[in-house]
Formats: sequence, C-alpha cells, structure tokens
Amino acid sequence: MNPANGTDTEAETDVYIFGAGTYKLLAFTIGTIGVFGFCNNILVIALYYRFKRLQTPTNLLLVNISISDLLVSLFGINFTLVSCIKGGWIWNSATCVWDGFSNSFFGIVSIMTLSALAYERYIRVVHAKVVDFPWAWRAITHIWLYSLAWTGAPLLGWNRYTLEIHRLGCSLDWSSKDPNDASFILLFFVGCFFVPVGMMVYCYGNILYTVRMLRSIEDLQTVQIIKILRYEKKVAVMFLLMISCFLVCWTPYAVVSMLEAFSKTRVVTPMVAIIPSFFAKSSTAYNPIIYIFMSRKFRRCVLQLLCIRLSRLQHSIKDRPLTSVERPIRPIVMSQRGAGDRPKKRVTFSSSSIVFIIASNDAEHLDVTSMNDASEVNVIQVRPL
Repeated sequence: MNPANGTDTEAETDVYIFGAGTYKLLAFTIGTIGVFGFCNNILVIALYYRFKRLQTPTNLLLVNISISDLLVSLFGINFTLVSCIKGGWIWNSATCVWDGFSNSFFGIVSIMTLSALAYERYIRVVHAKVVDFPWAWRAITHIWLYSLAWTGAPLLGWNRYTLEIHRLGCSLDWSSKDPNDASFILLFFVGCFFVPVGMMVYCYGNILYTVRMLRSIEDLQTVQIIKILRYEKKVAVMFLLMISCFLVCWTPYAVVSMLEAFSKTRVVTPMVAIIPSFFAKSSTAYNPIIYIFMSRKFRRCVLQLLCIRLSRLQHSIKDRPLTSVERPIRPIVMSQRGAGDRPKKRVTFSSSSIVFIIASNDAEHLDVTSMNDASEVNVIQVRPL
C-alpha cells in the first residue's frame, strides 16, 4: 500500500504536501465547482418539475444525471473543500469511507445514465422505437442498483476506501498489490468505464451511420422526414457533446488511477494526482449548461421562468400601498375650451399613477381624494404598466 494512502486518515498538522498558495487555489477551485454544480443542477430539476412539456422519458434520464451531480456537490465536495482550507485531511476514517463511497457511487450513476441515453437515442433513430416512462424508470432503477453493487463491494472487504496520495480526498485503494484488491480494480475499470464507453461508441456510431444512409435515399427526402432527421441529429449531437465532456473530465483520472494501480514504480506524484481528481469533479457543473445552450425547450423554459419571476416582482411593487408622506397631486396640463360645450380636461399626476379629471365648470374644485359630487366631475385614474 502506498504510504500516502495508509489507513491512518488523521492528517499531521505540521506536514503539508503543497504550499499555502496552492491550497488556497485548490480551495477556490473546488468551492467554485461546488457552487456552480449545486445551482446549475437545482435549476434543471426545478425546470423539469415546473414545466410539463419538459417531462419526457429522455429528460427524466437527464434529471437523473442532475440528481447525481447535485448529490456530489452536496456530499462529495465539502470534505475536500475543508481539507484544502486546513491544508490536509482532518476527518476520521469513517468520513474517509463515506467520501470515497459517495464520489464513486454518484460518478458511476452519471456514466451509466449517459450510456442509457446513448442506448435510448440508438433505439429511437436506428430501430424507430420510442421509449416510455416505465422503461425510463426501470433503467434508472437498474443504474442505481448497479452502481451500488460496485461501490458497496469495498465496504464488504473487496478492496477498501483510503486516502488518496494528495491527502485531500478518499477513493479506492488503487496502489494495493494484494491479488484480491488488484482483481477488484481490474474488474472495476472494465465494468464501470470500458463497458459503458464502448456502449456509447457503438450506439452513436450506428446513429451517425443511419442518419447518413437516410439522407442518401431520395425517396425519403420529404420535408417532414428532413425535419425529423434534423431534430434527431441535433439531440444526438447534444448528448454526444455531454458524453465527450464527461470522458474528457474522467479519462485523465482513470489513466492516473490505472498508472497507480498497475505500475511497478511510483510514477504518480501528489500534484499529478490532484489535477485529474478536481477535473473529474468539475463534470458536475457543465451538463446543465449544455442543456440550456443546445436545447431550445430548456432555453425557452428558462426565459419563461425568469419572466414569471420578474412579473411577480413588478406586481408586488405596483400593489405596494402609498405612504403617508407622498406629495399631493398637482395639475400639470390644462386643455383649452374648444367649440361648443366640450368640458375642460386636467391631467394630474402622483408618484404612482396619472389622473385625468374632466370637469364642466372652470371653478370646479379638482380634488381627487373626495368624490362627493360624482355627477359633475369624472375622474379616470391610470396606473403605469
């Protein structure tokens, strides 16, 4: 076992792996990732439950990713953030186990949900079948159980959760040379990384091939078919971008972990290990940004939600009662008497409205606060928009 990954999770206060400035930079980075991950994923979940037009089986899978990313922001980043502020791991061994378990568990949920999205696009475009909500709920249930099985095995003795070499977070014991631990690491990489990635490559390869073939058939070049293909291709490109960003974030961490697990000499330093670890955690913040920028439905719902909030704020300001210190109403414009018996008009204003007073007598006392003689004075009050 790597000495830096020993079972003693209590950090020594007089030993610092990085400099003080580096710890501050790491704390700022992981804090920013946590805040953006929390806010962005809360927004996606709120949009899904607020607007019925977003409640589709495909978007339910997207919400599943947002839930797992939100849980990482809540439970998988806090311990690392405090450790960066304190200059090392300050928690006990039970907290280390929870930190390693939660990050691994929610990370596998995300990558397996991306695989399910790729398969959903595959059966929709290639086989022309539409999934329903029961299929989506079954897929989500299997994803969480599958992830729990892999991350629960170290809790039962097949490998373990220990401090990583940078001593700012916990993960699997990658550097253990015990055959029992090494066998789990090998199967873990196959079942939780290579199989879902291979499934994504297969599904999207067939999707792109099918779209290209349908475009080349002249008998199918109708306006409706072209629009359908254009929409399906746009959705597939959005999911492909999500998967690509996820792999860009997680592949360096997987490579560093494999080097630590299967290399005979220590080639992974704390600085080399911490950068891919933080880069992998950043995947919790960017998925909602992809939804909003590439999905027209999500963009419209975001704008509609903002307009609703602004409208409520505007109505609350309009309905606010007038204060006692408000200045009295005073006339500012008076029309000239025209031909015949057309009545005079005066336009007055206050801080909250405009008052039009129509009177037939020049000497009429124009007091809008008292309406005793309503037969001779007509008052029209117009509130601003």
